[in-house]
Amino acid sequence: MAYGANVVEMHRRAATFVDKILKGADAGTVAIEQVSRILLVVNMTAARRIGLTMPQSILARADRVID
Repeated sequence: MAYGANVVEMHRRAATFVDKILKGADAGTVAIEQVSRILLVVNMTAARRIGLTMPQSILARADRVID
């Protein structure tokens, strides 16, 4: 189980920064952005292997459940 940012969205935003810099923007003036949404991912395969039972309340809140 982990909290984290959407990696695909982070790469998309990084491409936007690279585009601005390649078009001549000063890298020191490009605004820093913070992740706006944190995802909860639960890996049920790993949980079963180590003998954990995930409560249904956590699974219901998860953005993604890996089985």
